[in-house]
Formats: sequence, C-alpha cells, structure tokens
Amino acid sequence: MKLIVNGQAAYAYTGGKPLDPALPCVVFLHGALNDHSVWTPLARYAAHHGHAALALDLPGHGRSEGPPLPDVESLGAWVHHLLDAAGVARAALVGHSMGSLIALEAAGQQPQRCSRLVMVGTAWPMKVSDALLNTAREQPAAAMAMVNAFSHSALAMPPASPGPGTWLRGASLALMQRMQAGTQDQTNLFLHDFQVCDRYAAAQAAAERVTAPAHLIVGRRDVMTPPKAARHLAEWLHAQVHQLDAGHALMSEAPEAMLAALKTALA
Repeated sequence: MKLIVNGQAAYAYTGGKPLDPALPCVVFLHGALNDHSVWTPLARYAAHHGHAALALDLPGHGRSEGPPLPDVESLGAWVHHLLDAAGVARAALVGHSMGSLIALEAAGQQPQRCSRLVMVGTAWPMKVSDALLNTAREQPAAAMAMVNAFSHSALAMPPASPGPGTWLRGASLALMQRMQAGTQDQTNLFLHDFQVCDRYAAAQAAAERVTAPAHLIVGRRDVMTPPKAARHLAEWLHAQVHQLDAGHALMSEAPEAMLAALKTALA
C-alpha cells in the first residue's frame, strides 16, 4: 500500500491482506541497502495470523520516495509519521541491523506507542570500519560484495527462504545492487546507510525510555553484528535474547527458527 508521509509517497507491504488498523500491528524495518522484501515471509505470516503487517520501504529505498533521511533519530520519527498516516495507534516494532536501531529509537521516542521491540541482527555501537566506509565511497560495488560475503555464514546455504533453489548470496547482492542503482538523486545509498549506522550514539538513552517487552534475535555465526556486541542492549532493555544458528542474514538463512523466535516475541 502507498501512504503519504511528510509529503512523500511511502510504500508498505501488508502481507497479502488489506491493512486493518484495529488489529495488533507489526511494523518491519529493513537494514542497509535493503527494502521491505527481506521481510516478505514473516510479514505474510503475521498478516494471516491475527496481525496487521506493515513491512516498510524506508525513504529513498525501494518504492518509497526520497531523499533518504540523514540519521536514526529522523528515521525513528518518520516511523511514527507513517503510523499516523496509516491510522495505527500502537505497534510492535521489528527491525533488522540498521532497522533495529531505527526500531529502538522509535520505541524510545514514543514509548507508549510501542507494544513490543524486536531487534534482529543488532549491535551497539554499530560502528563501521574506516576501510569499509572508504571502499563504499570509492568502490561501492566492491564494498557491496564484501558486505554480502560477511553477511552469510556459508558459501552455499541449504534451500530455505523464500524457496528451494534460491541462491541466497546472489539474491542478497542483487537486491543491494538494485537499491544502489535505483536512488532518485544518484545518492550513494550504500555509503549513506552505513554512515547512518556508524553515527548513531543515542542507543542507551533510547533504551532507557523503552517500556515495552524487548527481544534480541542474533546469529551465532554473525560476523557483522556478533552476539557479544549486543550485550549492552540486552542489559539496558532487560531483553530476552534468542540465538539462531545463522549469520547476519537471519531471515533467509534460518527462516523457521526466525519465525519461531518472532512468534515468541509477539506472544
């Protein structure tokens, strides 16, 4: 569905069902250089099991108009503006990687509006090395290939989401390439998104304002955001931590375990 947020068109996938704002809502927030499609199976499950689902394209990503917003704080506020436009009073916020920081910030900005906070493939600080930022600036294609390799825990994962025969690494890289090529103003979206993660400094302050039950879902073999890098978030949020046998691409590498963890978090 399309919504108008701050004068710009914003896209949200509703899981194959029309949005019913009266149902318990789950908002899904993607990571750097991704779009709503990384959440498709989970959003579809939520929509067909008693929830309203909103898997968002962040500004300047996918089908949402730009420009991309400059920091986690403004993205957190944008989430609330979108909920206003959708007529949703309260929602569970589920975010992956960069999206997990946006979910945390949104939950801290309006604690009464967040029913659950679920941070997937998360860490804080979510610092990005100077070498990767420089490569992203000068050779974005090489940086995307590097991040894609780091995000998957094996060369060839067994058939999983979204279906048998899917090449997980190839599909992930193709999505990043499409996001990078599709920016409306030729923004280096890869560099932009990783700088957004790198600059976010307000995690503890946001976490201390969160009142909703919190869950962290992390991959045991994640080298992008290793489980130990989430320990401060777990302490501040008094969160339940779920460790899955996966790398950073948890939704595609471990779809059944990811769904089970999400069901627990939303129960």
